[in-house]
Amino acid sequence: MYAKNIWKDITEEKKKAIFEFGKDYIDYLTKGKTERLAAAETEAIAIKNGFVKAEDAKELKPGTKVYFTNMSKNIAMYIIGKRPITEGIRILGAHIDSPRLDLKQNPLYESNGFALLDTHYYGGVKKYQYVTIPLALRGVVCKKDGTVVDVNIGDDEGDPVVGISDLLIHLSGDQMKKTGDKLIEGEALDVTVGSIPLEGEEKDAVKANVLKFLKEKYDIEEEDFLSAEIEVVPAGPARDYGLDRSMVAGYGHDDRVCAYASLRAILDVEVPEYTSCCILVDKEEIGSVGATGAQSLFFENTIAHLLQASGDTNYFSLRKAMENSRMLSSDVSAGFDPLFPEVNESKNAAYLNRGIVFNKYTGRGGKGGSNDANPEYVAWVRKVMDENNIYFQTAELGKVDQGGGGTIAYILGNYNMNVIDAGISVLNMHAPMEIVAKADVYEAYLAYRAFLLA
Repeated sequence: MYAKNIWKDITEEKKKAIFEFGKDYIDYLTKGKTERLAAAETEAIAIKNGFVKAEDAKELKPGTKVYFTNMSKNIAMYIIGKRPITEGIRILGAHIDSPRLDLKQNPLYESNGFALLDTHYYGGVKKYQYVTIPLALRGVVCKKDGTVVDVNIGDDEGDPVVGISDLLIHLSGDQMKKTGDKLIEGEALDVTVGSIPLEGEEKDAVKANVLKFLKEKYDIEEEDFLSAEIEVVPAGPARDYGLDRSMVAGYGHDDRVCAYASLRAILDVEVPEYTSCCILVDKEEIGSVGATGAQSLFFENTIAHLLQASGDTNYFSLRKAMENSRMLSSDVSAGFDPLFPEVNESKNAAYLNRGIVFNKYTGRGGKGGSNDANPEYVAWVRKVMDENNIYFQTAELGKVDQGGGGTIAYILGNYNMNVIDAGISVLNMHAPMEIVAKADVYEAYLAYRAFLLA
C-alpha cells in the first residue's frame, strides 16, 4: 500500500501488535547504546531463538540457524534455505554504530578545580546539541593482562551522570554571533566528571580523586585509557513520545531501529526458499571503513565458510553466491519535519506513519557516492510489498542541492548484487534524541520478513 497513513485503516489487533513491538524495541534500544552493546544484545536474542555459532553447527541443512561475530562489533545471522547458497541469499544489512563522542586516548585533566575528559566526536553531529544534557560513559577498558573491563557510568539506577557545560546566556553575546558549526568547537566538548580534591594531594587533586574512584570501581589506572574504547552517549532510557505514545524518543535510532526490525524479521523465518541473512555492522557513520565496517571482508568470509561447510570449495561459487543475492540495505531516511518543510521536495519526502521507506538512490548533489538501484529490482521489491499488503513509500534525502548522505548499499552493490536502501523515517537524525513512529518500525519488520520469504 503506497504512501498511505498506517493508522487510518488497520485492525485493533494490528494496533496492539504495533504497541507491543514498540515496547520490545524500546528495551533493545535502551540496552544497545553502543555497537558492542547492540551486538551483544543481538547475540543473546539470537541464541535464545535457536541460533548457534557457525563453528559449532553439526551440519548445514534447510532450517539450520547459525551466526558469526567479529571483534564484538559485528554479527551475521543465517538461516539455511532449501536452494543452494550459490543461487543467492536474501540479505538484510544494517549498521549498529551511531554518532557520539569518544574519549581521547589521553583524556583526563584538571582545570580550575574541575576534572574533565577530552573527547573527539564520531560521525556527523551538531556539536552544540551535546552540551547541557545528561551524558553517560559506556564502553570497555582493555588492560595489559588481557582483562576487559566494562564501563557504565550514568545508565544504571542511582548512577551519577556527566555532562558538558555551556556559556550562560548573560555572557554569550559574542558566542551567539557565531555560525552553528562554530557555536561549540570540537575541542570544547570536554566532559566534566568531578570537582572534589583528594585529601593530601597538592597538584591536580581533583583529577587524583577521579582516578581513585576509577581504581576502586573498575581497578583501572590512568594509563589504561590508552587501550580503552569509551563512548559518551545520552544518559537514560528510550521512552514513548507523544501524548498518544505513537512514537519512540531515544538515542541511536540511526540505525539500530532498522537493525532491530531486521533481527526480528529473521527470527520469524523457519525454512526459507533462499538462505536468509541478517548482518549488523559497525563504522557506517565514518565511511564503513576498517575491520568491522561493511568494507571489511568479514561478510564475504562468512559466506565462504557456509559454502565450505556445505562441501563447496570452488572459489567462483562465492562470487556466484554474492552476485545472485538480493539485499535490502536497512538504513533510516530523513523524516519530513513540519517545522522545516523548506529542505524537502514534498512529493519525494519520507513521512512518519506511512511505512517503510525505499530510497532508490542516496548520495549528494548529482547522486555522488550513491547506490542507484536498478528499476527491475525496484519493481520486484514493489511486487513483494504489494503481495504482502505492506505499507511503503519512496523518498530522497531532501532537496537535490540541500545536502545528502550515504549508506552501506553501494559497498554490497560492488559485488554485482541487487541492493536498495530500505528503512524507517526519523526526525532529529543524528541528534542525542531521535524520533521514530512505532507504526513504521512494525511495518519495516513486516517488510523485511516478506523480503526474506520472497
